[in-house]
Amino acid sequence: MKDLSKVNNPYNDEKVISQCSIFGMMSTVGELFSGKAIITAVANMHDRGNGLGGGFAIYGCYPDRSEDYCLQIMFNTRVSREETEVYLKRFFHINHAEEIPTFPTKAIKNPPDVWRYFVQPKLEELHEIISEDDVVTRRVFTINTTLEGAYVFSSGKNMGVFKGVGFPEEIAEYFGLEHYQGYIWTAHGRFPTNTQGWWGGAHPFSLLDWTVVHNGEISSYGANRRFLEMYDYVCSMHTDTEVVAYAVDLLARRHGLPVEVVMDIFSPPVWEQIDRMGPEERVYFEALRNTYGPLLLNGPFAIIVAHHGEMVAHTDRIRLRPMVAGIRGDMVYASSEESAIRLVSPQLDRVWIPVGGHPIIARIKDTPGQEVVKGGRELDKGEKAEEFPTC
Repeated sequence: MKDLSKVNNPYNDEKVISQCSIFGMMSTVGELFSGKAIITAVANMHDRGNGLGGGFAIYGCYPDRSEDYCLQIMFNTRVSREETEVYLKRFFHINHAEEIPTFPTKAIKNPPDVWRYFVQPKLEELHEIISEDDVVTRRVFTINTTLEGAYVFSSGKNMGVFKGVGFPEEIAEYFGLEHYQGYIWTAHGRFPTNTQGWWGGAHPFSLLDWTVVHNGEISSYGANRRFLEMYDYVCSMHTDTEVVAYAVDLLARRHGLPVEVVMDIFSPPVWEQIDRMGPEERVYFEALRNTYGPLLLNGPFAIIVAHHGEMVAHTDRIRLRPMVAGIRGDMVYASSEESAIRLVSPQLDRVWIPVGGHPIIARIKDTPGQEVVKGGRELDKGEKAEEFPTC
C-alpha cells in the first residue's frame, strides 16, 4: 500500500503550506515609493500561495485625480462594460475613463477587461440627505449584484487595488506595479481554503479607501454577515475577508470608532477575563461585546487593514496565524514572515512579534519626533500566546 504521508508531504519536512502570505509597508511621512520592494518581499513567501490569487493595494497612486473616486471594474464582456457605463453616467459625473494598462505574461490566463473610472456622484439628483461615500457604496453594491459580468473591486480616492488569479509577483508584472508610486502598499498571496480562486475573489478586498488582506479562516462568517446586512451591506462574494472589509467600513467610517476600538471588537477578551478586570476596563469590554458581539471574528486570522493615513496589523488572540512587525526610520513593515521584511530592509531599528489581539497601528506623522507605531505589545520571552485565549 502507498504511504499517503509521502504523497501529501513528499519532502517529509513537516511544512504545511495551507496559509496565505500578507505584507504591508508604510512611509509614516507620506513619502511615495515604488512597488519594487513589496513585490520582492511577497515573492519571497511564494510557497505560502498556490497561484490562485495575488494582489496589492496602493495609497497615493493617483495624485493628479486625488479628489475623484476611482472605480476600478472588471468586465467579462464588452456588453457588460457598455451596460455598466450607461449606469455610471446616470449616477456619476465621469471625469476620466480608461482601460488599466496591462503587460501580457504567460503566467496570466484569460484575464477580464479591467477599467478605471474617475468619478463624482451626482448628489443633485438625490431626494435624501446622504454622504458621497454612502452614495458610492450603494452604487458599488448595485453594480456587483445586478449588472452581469461586472465587478467593482476598488472604489476609493487616490488609491487602487490590483489583483487577480496568479502569484502576487505575476500579478505585479501583469499590471506593471513597479511603475506605480504610493506611501502605503499591502500585498497578499492566496492559498484558498474554502472558496474558489477567481479574479474578484483575490485579496485585497476593498470598499471606498478601506482595504483588507487576510491570512486565516473566520468561522463566524455567518453571524458577521447577518449583522452587516442589517446595515445594508450586500455580501455578494460569500467569503470571510469581504465581511471584514465591510465591518471596518461600518465601525470606523459610519459609526466613527477609532481603529483601536474596531480591533477590540474583532478580538475582545473572553467573558471570564472581562469579569476579572477593573471597573473601567470591564465596562468598556462589556459595552463592546453587548453592542457589537456579532462582529467578533472567531477562528484563526491575521489581517492588515489600510486606509489613507493609517495601516493596522492585527491577529487573533492566540496567534493562530503569524505576524511580524519591523521599523526602519520612517518605514513600518508588517509581514507573515520576518525573512520578507529583512530581505527589503536588512538594517531594521526594531523587529518583533506582537502579542495576539494587540494591534500594530502606523499613522502619518503630524509632528516631528512623533511615535511611528502605536500598540503592538511585544511577546515577552517565555510568554505563551495561549495565555490570551480567543472567544
